[in-house]
Formats: sequence, C-alpha cells, structure tokens
Amino acid sequence: MGTRLEGKRVLITGTAGGQGEAAQRLFAEEGARVVGCDLQDGAAEKTAAELREQGHDVNGFTVDLAEPEQAKKWIDDAAGSLGGIDVLYNNAAGFGFAPFAEMTIDLFRHVLRVELEIVFNTISATWPHMVAGEGGSIVNTASYSALRGIAPLGQVAHAAAKGGVVAMTKSLAAEGAADGIRANAMSPGFVKSPATDAAVPKEGREWQLANHLIQRSGLGEDVAYLALYLASDESTWVTGQNYSIDGGATAGWR
Repeated sequence: MGTRLEGKRVLITGTAGGQGEAAQRLFAEEGARVVGCDLQDGAAEKTAAELREQGHDVNGFTVDLAEPEQAKKWIDDAAGSLGGIDVLYNNAAGFGFAPFAEMTIDLFRHVLRVELEIVFNTISATWPHMVAGEGGSIVNTASYSALRGIAPLGQVAHAAAKGGVVAMTKSLAAEGAADGIRANAMSPGFVKSPATDAAVPKEGREWQLANHLIQRSGLGEDVAYLALYLASDESTWVTGQNYSIDGGATAGWR
C-alpha cells in the first residue's frame, strides 16, 4: 500500500480491463478513492467489487460516455458520493479503422464521437466540480497516432480524434490555470489490451512492434504509472503537456 494519492477523489473511465483496470488498481493501492465506469454492461462493477474485497474504496458503473446526459449523471453522482473530484482520468475510447480510400463520413464521425466527444462530455461535466473545489488534475489519453502518420493501420479518423485530444488538453490547461485545474495528455504506442486485441489485426500489431525501440508491447501498468504521476501532487507544476509513452516509437528507428 502506498500514499501517493492518499485521499484523492478520482474518476477513471474504461475500467473493465486494460489500461483503465490497471490504473484503477494502482490508484486504489496508492490511497485514492476511485469511481470507474465502462460501456460493457456490469464490467466496471465487477473490477470495482474485486478491489473492494481487498479493502479499497472503489465503485464502478455501466455508462455510455458518448451520451452527454449519462456522462454528466455519472460524474455528478460520483462527485456527490466522494464530496468532490480531484482527478479525472479519461482512458476510455472506442475505435474505427479503414484505409482512407475506404473511409466513409459515417465511420469518420463515429470515431470522432467515441474518441474525442466522450472526452469533451466528461470534462464539461467535471469542470464545475473542479472549479468549486479549487482545482484538480485532468489526464487525457491520446495516441502516438496523433504525432506521426502510420499508413498500414488506416487511421486517419483515429489520428484526427487523438490529435484533437492533444490540442484540447493544451487549451484546457490554459483556461483552467486560473482555477487551479491542470490538464495533461499521454500518447501511448501499441499497448496490449482486450481493446487493441479486438481492433488491431496481427499484421498491424507486428508492424507497430517492429517500430518500437523497446520491442515489446506496452502493458496497462506502463501507462498507469505515468497516469499516477500526472494525477498526483508530484506533478503540481506540470500542465498542458503531452507525454509519449510508446517504447520509443516516436523517437527514432533501430
């Protein structure tokens, strides 16, 4: 048990598995009170219950964050039960990939909705709680796809959405500074998770791994430790930044 987030009131999206589940566990072990959510029916409730059995203050709910009303209700209810919000970690995202020649406007709009709009939905509902509480930390998940073009993966929509997350984060940092709100983003490379297993074919995974300087898949825990730092008081002079956590994929070639 640690104390890096002792007493922090934390919201994490996408806690059914992968990076979100890893962060939920790590944050709870570091003393945070956590409320998670996930689109999969009953999945966030399950991972939260497992941690409660270990003595942690964790709850989870089934929420469709693409629906603004559901996102706001989840956040308002969590703020009520926790007595405020200190940290919002936007981990959850949908996906949609296709070569640009095959990309439809419907797919493009879908990806923006489930990768960019859901971040807006949670932050817009959290913002007044953080203002009232004299600040907080927002941690957004972008992608190394926002930083480099990757032709074999067919991800123009994904790159546009995650680029939007990075740009949004910088603007939020500027606007939130006067109220003590920090905002930072993380841009992971290929991280092994149930979501990436479902979304990325074998050839795409192999291509990405070949372009990592550290040639292994990222793990949920790798990203969770960076999120922990950005959520904690260790990073109180850090805002408006985007951190690449990608095994060196954006740094160079082997």
